[in-house]
Amino acid sequence: MPLETQVQQFKENFNRVEAEIHKRIVGQDTIIEGILLCLFANGHVLLEGVPGLGKTQLVHTLSEVLNLSFNRIQFTPDMMPSDITGTMLLVEDAHGRKQFEFQPGPIFAQIILADEINRATPRTQSALLEAMQERTVSVARTSHKLEEPFCVLATQNPIEMDGTYRLPEAQLDRFLFKLQIAFPSEEALGEILRRTTSETETAVAEISDADTIQSMRQLVRRVLVAEHVESYIIRLIRATHPDTPNSPDMTKEFVELGASIRGLQAITLTAKVKALLDGRYNVAFEDVQSVALPALRHRIILNFEGEGEGIQTDDIIQNVLHNL
Repeated sequence: MPLETQVQQFKENFNRVEAEIHKRIVGQDTIIEGILLCLFANGHVLLEGVPGLGKTQLVHTLSEVLNLSFNRIQFTPDMMPSDITGTMLLVEDAHGRKQFEFQPGPIFAQIILADEINRATPRTQSALLEAMQERTVSVARTSHKLEEPFCVLATQNPIEMDGTYRLPEAQLDRFLFKLQIAFPSEEALGEILRRTTSETETAVAEISDADTIQSMRQLVRRVLVAEHVESYIIRLIRATHPDTPNSPDMTKEFVELGASIRGLQAITLTAKVKALLDGRYNVAFEDVQSVALPALRHRIILNFEGEGEGIQTDDIIQNVLHNL
Protein backbone atom coordinates (compact mmCIF):
# COMPACT_ATOMS: atom_id res chain seq x y z
CA MET A 1 0.00 0.00 0.00
CA PRO A 2 1.44 3.45 -0.91
CA LEU A 3 2.69 5.52 2.01
CA GLU A 4 0.34 8.40 1.20
CA THR A 5 -2.62 6.02 1.43
CA GLN A 6 -1.45 4.69 4.81
CA VAL A 7 -1.11 8.22 6.19
CA GLN A 8 -4.58 9.12 4.94
CA GLN A 9 -6.08 5.97 6.45
CA PHE A 10 -4.38 6.72 9.78
CA LYS A 11 -5.88 10.20 9.82
CA GLU A 12 -9.35 8.92 8.89
CA ASN A 13 -9.31 6.16 11.53
CA PHE A 14 -8.15 8.56 14.21
CA ASN A 15 -10.84 11.10 13.34
CA ARG A 16 -13.59 8.44 13.22
CA VAL A 17 -12.64 7.14 16.68
CA GLU A 18 -12.51 10.68 18.05
CA ALA A 19 -15.90 11.58 16.54
CA GLU A 20 -17.51 8.42 17.92
CA ILE A 21 -16.28 9.17 21.45
CA HIS A 22 -17.70 12.69 21.14
CA LYS A 23 -21.17 11.17 20.66
CA ARG A 24 -21.16 10.30 24.36
CA ILE A 25 -18.56 12.65 25.86
CA VAL A 26 -19.38 16.36 25.72
CA GLY A 27 -16.50 18.79 25.24
CA GLN A 28 -13.07 17.72 26.48
CA ASP A 29 -11.68 17.86 22.93
CA THR A 30 -8.10 18.29 24.13
CA ILE A 31 -8.39 15.42 26.62
CA ILE A 32 -9.85 12.99 24.07
CA GLU A 33 -7.18 13.88 21.52
CA GLY A 34 -4.46 13.53 24.18
CA ILE A 35 -5.66 10.06 25.19
CA LEU A 36 -5.72 8.91 21.56
CA LEU A 37 -2.26 10.37 20.93
CA CYS A 38 -0.93 8.25 23.80
CA LEU A 39 -2.84 5.15 22.74
CA PHE A 40 -1.46 5.21 19.20
CA ALA A 41 2.01 6.07 20.52
CA ASN A 42 1.83 2.96 22.75
CA GLY A 43 1.79 4.85 26.05
CA HIS A 44 -0.21 5.39 29.22
CA VAL A 45 -2.12 8.43 30.50
CA LEU A 46 -2.48 10.12 33.89
CA LEU A 47 -5.78 12.04 34.12
CA GLU A 48 -5.98 14.71 36.81
CA GLY A 49 -9.29 16.32 37.69
CA VAL A 50 -11.87 16.72 40.42
CA PRO A 51 -14.55 14.01 40.79
CA GLY A 52 -17.59 13.97 38.52
CA LEU A 53 -16.00 15.13 35.26
CA GLY A 54 -16.74 11.90 33.40
CA LYS A 55 -13.29 10.31 33.51
CA THR A 56 -14.68 6.79 34.02
CA GLN A 57 -17.28 7.25 31.30
CA LEU A 58 -14.62 8.51 28.92
CA VAL A 59 -12.33 5.51 29.42
CA HIS A 60 -15.20 3.03 29.20
CA THR A 61 -16.40 4.66 25.98
CA LEU A 62 -12.88 4.46 24.57
CA SER A 63 -12.80 0.69 25.12
CA GLU A 64 -16.22 0.28 23.49
CA VAL A 65 -15.31 2.29 20.39
CA LEU A 66 -12.02 0.41 19.98
CA ASN A 67 -13.59 -2.98 20.75
CA LEU A 68 -11.01 -3.70 23.49
CA SER A 69 -11.45 -5.48 26.82
CA PHE A 70 -11.88 -3.13 29.80
CA ASN A 71 -11.37 -3.37 33.55
CA ARG A 72 -11.77 -0.71 36.21
CA ILE A 73 -9.62 -0.94 39.35
CA GLN A 74 -10.74 1.19 42.28
CA PHE A 75 -7.63 1.89 44.33
CA THR A 76 -8.00 1.99 48.13
CA PRO A 77 -5.47 2.18 51.00
CA ASP A 78 -6.07 -1.45 52.01
CA MET A 79 -5.56 -2.87 48.52
CA MET A 80 -2.75 -5.40 48.06
CA PRO A 81 -0.59 -5.93 44.92
CA SER A 82 -2.21 -9.35 44.38
CA ASP A 83 -5.59 -7.62 44.12
CA ILE A 84 -4.28 -6.11 40.88
CA THR A 85 -1.97 -8.73 39.39
CA GLY A 86 -3.73 -11.91 40.55
CA THR A 87 -2.71 -14.75 42.85
CA MET A 88 -2.04 -18.49 43.03
CA LEU A 89 -5.00 -20.55 44.28
CA LEU A 90 -4.98 -24.15 45.49
CA VAL A 91 -7.53 -26.02 43.39
CA GLU A 92 -8.67 -29.64 43.25
CA ASP A 93 -9.27 -31.42 39.95
CA ALA A 94 -11.85 -34.15 39.14
CA HIS A 95 -9.50 -36.84 40.45
CA GLY A 96 -9.00 -35.20 43.81
CA ARG A 97 -5.47 -34.01 43.04
CA LYS A 98 -4.55 -30.59 44.35
CA GLN A 99 -2.40 -28.09 42.52
CA PHE A 100 -1.77 -24.36 42.40
CA GLU A 101 -3.46 -22.45 39.60
CA PHE A 102 -2.97 -18.82 38.67
CA GLN A 103 -6.07 -16.65 39.01
CA PRO A 104 -5.54 -13.52 36.85
CA GLY A 105 -6.26 -10.14 38.42
CA PRO A 106 -8.04 -7.17 36.84
CA ILE A 107 -4.80 -5.97 35.22
CA PHE A 108 -5.43 -8.58 32.52
CA ALA A 109 -7.38 -6.39 30.12
CA GLN A 110 -6.44 -4.12 27.24
CA ILE A 111 -7.82 -0.86 28.63
CA ILE A 112 -7.27 -0.40 32.37
CA LEU A 113 -8.87 2.40 34.36
CA ALA A 114 -6.75 2.83 37.51
CA ASP A 115 -9.24 4.96 39.40
CA GLU A 116 -7.84 7.23 42.14
CA ILE A 117 -4.44 5.60 41.83
CA ASN A 118 -2.95 7.81 44.54
CA ARG A 119 -5.23 6.25 47.18
CA ALA A 120 -3.22 3.01 47.18
CA THR A 121 0.02 2.56 49.11
CA PRO A 122 3.33 2.82 47.22
CA ARG A 123 3.71 -0.97 47.46
CA THR A 124 0.42 -1.50 45.65
CA GLN A 125 1.09 1.28 43.14
CA SER A 126 4.35 -0.45 42.24
CA ALA A 127 2.40 -3.52 41.13
CA LEU A 128 1.58 -1.56 37.98
CA LEU A 129 5.19 -0.74 37.08
CA GLU A 130 6.08 -4.03 35.40
CA ALA A 131 2.78 -4.14 33.53
CA MET A 132 3.17 -0.57 32.26
CA GLN A 133 6.80 -0.94 31.21
CA GLU A 134 7.24 -4.57 30.17
CA ARG A 135 3.59 -5.52 29.37
CA THR A 136 4.02 -8.57 31.61
CA VAL A 137 2.93 -9.65 35.11
CA SER A 138 5.24 -11.86 37.17
CA VAL A 139 3.65 -14.11 39.80
CA ALA A 140 5.34 -17.09 41.51
CA ARG A 141 8.37 -17.10 39.18
CA THR A 142 6.16 -17.11 36.09
CA SER A 143 5.86 -14.17 33.73
CA HIS A 144 2.43 -13.73 32.13
CA LYS A 145 2.18 -11.71 28.91
CA LEU A 146 -0.50 -9.03 28.71
CA GLU A 147 -2.63 -8.78 25.59
CA GLU A 148 -1.79 -5.96 23.21
CA PRO A 149 -2.74 -3.21 22.79
CA PHE A 150 -2.41 -2.48 26.51
CA CYS A 151 -3.05 0.98 27.95
CA VAL A 152 -3.37 2.20 31.55
CA LEU A 153 -5.42 5.34 32.16
CA ALA A 154 -5.01 6.42 35.78
CA THR A 155 -6.96 9.14 37.56
CA GLN A 156 -6.14 11.26 40.56
CA ASN A 157 -7.81 14.12 42.40
CA PRO A 158 -5.59 17.25 42.54
CA ILE A 159 -7.43 18.72 45.54
CA GLU A 160 -8.12 16.01 48.10
CA MET A 161 -5.08 14.91 50.12
CA ASP A 162 -6.62 12.85 52.96
CA GLY A 163 -5.91 9.14 52.57
CA THR A 164 -3.73 9.60 49.49
CA TYR A 165 -0.11 8.75 48.67
CA ARG A 166 1.97 10.82 46.30
CA LEU A 167 2.95 8.88 43.19
CA PRO A 168 6.70 8.15 43.11
CA GLU A 169 8.67 9.92 40.39
CA ALA A 170 9.58 6.55 38.83
CA GLN A 171 5.90 5.74 38.38
CA LEU A 172 4.94 9.19 37.11
CA ASP A 173 7.65 8.79 34.50
CA ARG A 174 5.86 5.69 33.13
CA PHE A 175 2.94 7.85 31.95
CA LEU A 176 3.42 9.25 28.46
CA PHE A 177 1.05 12.19 29.15
CA LYS A 178 -0.41 13.93 32.15
CA LEU A 179 -3.72 15.53 31.14
CA GLN A 180 -5.52 18.04 33.34
CA ILE A 181 -9.30 17.94 32.97
CA ALA A 182 -10.96 21.34 33.34
CA PHE A 183 -14.54 21.99 34.44
CA PRO A 184 -16.94 22.12 31.44
CA SER A 185 -18.17 25.37 29.94
CA GLU A 186 -21.75 26.61 30.41
CA GLU A 187 -22.72 25.34 26.97
CA ALA A 188 -21.17 21.93 27.64
CA LEU A 189 -22.94 21.68 31.01
CA GLY A 190 -26.28 22.23 29.30
CA GLU A 191 -25.59 19.45 26.81
CA ILE A 192 -24.44 17.12 29.61
CA LEU A 193 -27.66 17.85 31.50
CA ARG A 194 -29.82 16.98 28.50
CA ARG A 195 -27.93 13.80 27.65
CA THR A 196 -27.67 12.36 31.14
CA THR A 197 -31.13 13.10 32.51
CA SER A 198 -33.28 11.87 29.61
CA GLU A 199 -34.57 8.36 28.98
CA THR A 200 -32.47 7.81 25.89
CA GLU A 201 -28.94 6.44 26.13
CA THR A 202 -26.32 7.37 23.55
CA ALA A 203 -24.93 4.30 21.80
CA VAL A 204 -21.50 4.18 20.22
CA ALA A 205 -20.28 1.97 17.40
CA GLU A 206 -17.15 -0.18 17.27
CA ILE A 207 -14.89 1.82 14.96
CA SER A 208 -11.59 -0.01 15.32
CA ASP A 209 -9.99 -3.17 16.73
CA ALA A 210 -6.72 -4.44 18.18
CA ASP A 211 -5.13 -5.30 14.82
CA THR A 212 -5.88 -1.86 13.39
CA ILE A 213 -4.40 -0.15 16.45
CA GLN A 214 -1.24 -2.25 16.22
CA SER A 215 -0.78 -1.39 12.54
CA MET A 216 -1.33 2.31 13.30
CA ARG A 217 1.31 2.12 16.02
CA GLN A 218 3.77 0.62 13.54
CA LEU A 219 3.14 3.47 11.11
CA VAL A 220 3.83 6.01 13.88
CA ARG A 221 7.29 4.47 14.40
CA ARG A 222 8.08 4.97 10.71
CA VAL A 223 7.47 8.73 10.72
CA LEU A 224 10.69 10.63 10.02
CA VAL A 225 12.32 13.14 12.34
CA ALA A 226 14.79 15.45 10.62
CA GLU A 227 18.14 16.13 12.27
CA HIS A 228 17.32 19.76 13.09
CA VAL A 229 14.03 18.69 14.72
CA GLU A 230 15.86 16.02 16.72
CA SER A 231 18.27 18.71 17.89
CA TYR A 232 15.33 20.92 18.90
CA ILE A 233 13.76 18.13 21.01
CA ILE A 234 17.09 17.37 22.69
CA ARG A 235 17.70 21.05 23.49
CA LEU A 236 14.15 21.28 24.87
CA ILE A 237 14.74 18.40 27.28
CA ARG A 238 18.18 19.64 28.34
CA ALA A 239 16.78 23.13 28.97
CA THR A 240 14.55 21.71 31.73
CA HIS A 241 17.67 20.73 33.72
CA PRO A 242 19.09 23.44 36.00
CA ASP A 243 22.69 22.19 35.58
CA THR A 244 22.66 22.68 31.80
CA PRO A 245 24.76 25.80 30.99
CA ASN A 246 22.27 27.27 28.50
CA SER A 247 19.13 26.64 30.57
CA PRO A 248 16.83 29.63 31.09
CA ASP A 249 17.17 31.52 34.36
CA MET A 250 13.72 30.33 35.47
CA THR A 251 14.85 26.70 35.19
CA LYS A 252 18.04 27.33 37.15
CA GLU A 253 16.16 29.17 39.88
CA PHE A 254 13.11 26.96 40.43
CA VAL A 255 13.83 23.41 39.14
CA GLU A 256 15.32 20.60 41.21
CA LEU A 257 15.26 17.89 38.54
CA GLY A 258 14.49 18.16 34.83
CA ALA A 259 12.68 15.88 32.40
CA SER A 260 13.89 12.33 31.86
CA ILE A 261 14.83 10.36 28.76
CA ARG A 262 11.26 9.00 28.72
CA GLY A 263 10.17 12.61 28.27
CA LEU A 264 12.34 12.77 25.16
CA GLN A 265 10.67 9.62 23.84
CA ALA A 266 7.16 10.82 24.77
CA ILE A 267 7.55 14.09 22.88
CA THR A 268 8.98 12.38 19.81
CA LEU A 269 6.36 9.62 19.56
CA THR A 270 3.32 11.85 20.14
CA ALA A 271 4.73 14.50 17.79
CA LYS A 272 4.89 11.76 15.13
CA VAL A 273 1.18 11.08 15.66
CA LYS A 274 0.45 14.81 15.33
CA ALA A 275 2.37 14.85 12.05
CA LEU A 276 0.30 11.98 10.66
CA LEU A 277 -2.91 13.77 11.68
CA ASP A 278 -1.74 16.72 9.59
CA GLY A 279 -1.14 14.40 6.63
CA ARG A 280 2.66 14.60 6.90
CA TYR A 281 5.29 11.90 7.16
CA ASN A 282 7.80 14.09 9.01
CA VAL A 283 7.74 15.89 12.36
CA ALA A 284 7.65 19.69 12.45
CA PHE A 285 8.55 22.11 15.26
CA GLU A 286 4.84 22.83 15.75
CA ASP A 287 4.17 19.15 16.47
CA VAL A 288 6.81 19.14 19.20
CA GLN A 289 5.51 22.35 20.77
CA SER A 290 1.92 21.09 20.80
CA VAL A 291 2.76 18.02 22.91
CA ALA A 292 5.45 19.48 25.19
CA LEU A 293 3.17 20.43 28.10
CA PRO A 294 1.36 17.10 28.65
CA ALA A 295 4.54 15.13 27.94
CA LEU A 296 6.76 16.99 30.43
CA ARG A 297 4.59 18.57 33.16
CA HIS A 298 4.79 15.49 35.42
CA ARG A 299 8.48 14.90 34.77
CA ILE A 300 9.85 18.16 36.18
CA ILE A 301 10.42 18.46 39.93
CA LEU A 302 10.44 21.94 41.44
CA ASN A 303 12.81 22.93 44.24
CA PHE A 304 11.85 24.56 47.52
CA GLU A 305 11.90 28.05 46.02
CA GLY A 306 9.68 27.00 43.14
CA GLU A 307 7.14 25.40 45.47
CA GLY A 308 7.18 28.45 47.72
CA GLU A 309 6.66 30.87 44.84
CA GLY A 310 3.71 28.84 43.55
CA ILE A 311 5.42 28.11 40.26
CA GLN A 312 3.80 25.44 38.07
CA THR A 313 5.77 23.05 35.90
CA ASP A 314 3.73 24.31 32.93
CA ASP A 315 5.28 27.75 33.56
CA ILE A 316 8.76 26.22 33.34
CA ILE A 317 7.98 24.40 30.08
CA GLN A 318 6.43 27.47 28.45
CA ASN A 319 9.43 29.55 29.48
CA VAL A 320 11.77 26.96 27.98
CA LEU A 321 9.80 26.91 24.69
CA HIS A 322 9.91 30.71 24.58
CA ASN A 323 13.68 30.76 25.04
CA LEU A 324 14.64 27.99 22.60
